[in-house]
Amino acid sequence: MESFDIRWFNTQMKLRERFGKQPDMEAILFLIGMNELGTQPPEKFTKEQKQDLMHVAVCTLLSQVGYYEFAGRDEAGWPHFHELQKPDIASLEKQEIVLKECIMMYFDKLDKEIENAHG
Repeated sequence: MESFDIRWFNTQMKLRERFGKQPDMEAILFLIGMNELGTQPPEKFTKEQKQDLMHVAVCTLLSQVGYYEFAGRDEAGWPHFHELQKPDIASLEKQEIVLKECIMMYFDKLDKEIENAHG
């Protein structure tokens, strides 16, 4: 099995190929939030909407490892989640590792869905 660092590097390279530049963590969360929103975005998001998109991304990512569960969408189509357990991630370094692991899982799953859709 590939090491964490190699897997993270490969994920970053995939994102660089798709978007023409390597997104930072905030941009990755924004992209995941946009994907999960799944509707045609407005031309410009407010600062609050951008924060909400990143929150959706974090909840989506952490739902993969049992911290949240999808609760449904509101009337505007925004996803909502229930917290199942508080993330017991004390240090910022550990939080970043958990998020990166979840990001890798997310994009691996997305790649498999795309592959399956194309035959």
